Amino acid sequence: MSSVIPVPVDAVPPSAPTRGEVFKAYVALTKPRIIELLLVTTVPAMLLAERGIPSPWLVLTTLFGGTMAAGSANALNCVVDADIDALMKRTKQRPLAQHVVPTRNALVFGVILGVLSFAWLWATTNLLAAAMAVGAILFYVLVYTMILKRRTAQNIVWGGAAGCMPVVIGWSAVTGDIGWPALVMFGVIFFWTPPHFWALAMKFRDDYAAAGVPMLPVVATPQQVAKQIVIYSWVMVAWTLLLVPATGWVYTAFALLAGLWFLIFAHRLNGAIRRGEPGNPMKLFHLSNSYLTLVFVALAVDSALSLPVTGWLFRLPGI
Repeated sequence: MSSVIPVPVDAVPPSAPTRGEVFKAYVALTKPRIIELLLVTTVPAMLLAERGIPSPWLVLTTLFGGTMAAGSANALNCVVDADIDALMKRTKQRPLAQHVVPTRNALVFGVILGVLSFAWLWATTNLLAAAMAVGAILFYVLVYTMILKRRTAQNIVWGGAAGCMPVVIGWSAVTGDIGWPALVMFGVIFFWTPPHFWALAMKFRDDYAAAGVPMLPVVATPQQVAKQIVIYSWVMVAWTLLLVPATGWVYTAFALLAGLWFLIFAHRLNGAIRRGEPGNPMKLFHLSNSYLTLVFVALAVDSALSLPVTGWLFRLPGI
């Protein structure tokens, strides 16, 4: 009489992923939620550059090229960070950490997206926009991911510059150059990035510590981090007001009100931490997404209305 020897569960190889799962994995490599936020800032930049509503075709082609460029940078980031993604609870479900996509395939996928983004933007917009898209990819992967991220607590400050490029790309796609409002919008996102990301890193401090990534909350006290968040928040809100000469009352009002809203929550977090309480950094993190969206949507509406602040002021009664 033959006997059946049970096979240990751990010895059973995992089933191969389906085509649908592989497709979803490649999409996940591009980090769609991050791309969404980048695109939210691109369209208002194009409206401001046009001083109205630009060609819908130009908007769509710029967004498509920008999506490929951002997807390329994010996929290549996943390739370089596969080892630390596997160690962090927040990122261990990413495709390379789960071995759903081979590393070589992810690398080729990222490079192809980058090449296609350059070719597409050059063909449908102009060479300047295409070149800046490639520059953003290279900066994000080579400078931030490969050099800064694992070496300095200021990684996100300087590395975040890559995430500021969509507004400049959007502006140049319309105008063919880089005007001072584009640089101001770049600065808004640049100063927004540290409060946004440090709030997230405060929540996942242990993750970054386990992976050996020296995010500021890993190497500094909560009090020091909260103080830095307040400082950058004030600079960010002040910087948004530099766009007032190029915009109108809609943007001005929302920049002031949204800025006040953000500063209240930044100071609340700082106050709670100074009192020895844990605070709620994730509340500020989620608020930061809403804040940036609100400011840039107001910019888009204002630009579509095309009412400069000076013109609005001189239409006030008695002036």
